[in-house]
Amino acid sequence: MASVELRGLTKRFGATAAVDNVSLTIGDGNLVCLLGPSGCGKTTTLRLIAGFIEPTEGEIVVGERVISSPRRTLPPEQRMMSMIFQSYALWPHMTAAENVAYGLKIRGLDKATVDARVKAILAVARLEALAGRYPSELSGGQQQRVSLARALVVEPETLLMDEPLSNLDANLREEMRFEIRRLHDQFRTTAVYVTHDQAEAMTTADVIAVMNGGRIEQLGSPEDVYERPVSEFVARFIGASNVLKGQAIDRTQVAIAGVPVATTGRALEPGRETAVAVRQHDIRLAPAGSGEPPANTLRGVVRRQVFLGSSRDYIVEMQDGAEVRIAAPADQSITPGSAAWMHLDPERCRALTR
Repeated sequence: MASVELRGLTKRFGATAAVDNVSLTIGDGNLVCLLGPSGCGKTTTLRLIAGFIEPTEGEIVVGERVISSPRRTLPPEQRMMSMIFQSYALWPHMTAAENVAYGLKIRGLDKATVDARVKAILAVARLEALAGRYPSELSGGQQQRVSLARALVVEPETLLMDEPLSNLDANLREEMRFEIRRLHDQFRTTAVYVTHDQAEAMTTADVIAVMNGGRIEQLGSPEDVYERPVSEFVARFIGASNVLKGQAIDRTQVAIAGVPVATTGRALEPGRETAVAVRQHDIRLAPAGSGEPPANTLRGVVRRQVFLGSSRDYIVEMQDGAEVRIAAPADQSITPGSAAWMHLDPERCRALTR
C-alpha cells in the first residue's frame, strides 16, 4: 500500500477543463470519496489515476513513483491498482471462485497459493457458500461482493471504485455501503471511491472531496463537510441546506428579510452581501403568535405542507419573497396560507465564505 498524490492535475478536452488544477493527497490506507454531481470531473479524475487517460498538466505520484505526467504515463497494468466498476464486469462463464482467482492466475501464481488466497478472501467477503455459482445465479449485491473480492485478492496498492453501487436497489445499496467500509477497515487498502450519492460518501469515506466544475470545492471528513460547508454549492449539495441571502450588520449578524440573524462560522465584514446556510431540520417552525417574535426568528407564510410519515415537509415564503424549506415533526400541522415563525439557532446558522 502507498499514498496517492495529485499535483496540479488538469485534463482538458479541447477548450474544456474536465479536471482543473486538482491537488489532493490520499494518505496510506485512507479511503477518499470524490463526491459531486454529473459532469463535475470526479470520474475523469479516477480515470487519470487508473491510467486510462493522460493528464494535460500535473502529476500523479504513488508512494515515490511518478505514474502520470504530460511527459510519461505508466500503463494501467503496471500501476498495482485494482478497479471496481458499476457494471461488476464479471466473466459470465466463470464461477464466483474462478472470477476471484483470475487475477492471481494471470500473475503466474501456483495453484496451491491461488486456491488458498481465493478461499481466504471468499471467507472474508462472506461468499464461501456461493463459490460455485455463476454471475447469472447471483444477486446484484452478491455480484458486487465477488467484484470486491476479485479486486482485493491481488493485494493492490490502490483500490479504485467507480460508482460501484449505482446498479443496486436502495436496500442493497445501504447494505453494500457498510460492506465496503467493513472490508476497507480489514484490509486498509488506499482507496478512491467515486459517487454522486451523499449517503454513500458519508458511510464509506475517511475524507470527502466535494467536486464542482472540475475543482475540489471542499475537502474534509464527512462531519466537516456536512457541519461546516464553506460554499453555497457544498451547503446545497451536502444535506440540502437552505441558503439565505442578506447583508452583514456586524461581525456576527446578517440582516435577512429585514431581521438580524446571528451566525457562526466566520467573522463577517459589515455591509457585505452574505449567504447563510441552515439545514431544513435545524429550523423550528411555529404558528405566528401575537406581538414581536423572539430573536433570530423570521416571519413567513406557509405555502406548502406535505405529510411524509415520519415528518412534514414545509415551504414557507419570507417577507422578501424568498422561500425556506423546513422539515418539521409529523405531528405539527400548519395550514397553507397561515402566518408562521421560523426560529433559527445561531449555532446552526453558518456564514459561508463563498
